[in-house]
Amino acid sequence: MQTLNAVPVGSRVKVVKIHGEGAIKRRIMDMGITKGVEIYVRKVAPLGDPFEITVRGYELSLRKADAEMIEIE
Repeated sequence: MQTLNAVPVGSRVKVVKIHGEGAIKRRIMDMGITKGVEIYVRKVAPLGDPFEITVRGYELSLRKADAEMIEIE
């Protein structure tokens, strides 16, 4: 299982599953990150947190802890 936090900058990946429960999972899905959507990893901050990604045509910053919950292919 590969998660979004392990993807190098410049990669395009597809979401397979979102792990987590309750409010955390709902918040990730409310940001537009759902099963089957394509994510482009734009930048990673110097200390590795947060990530800047492009999803559904808009830019989004995502914490490393949240990125660990997103399984990708």
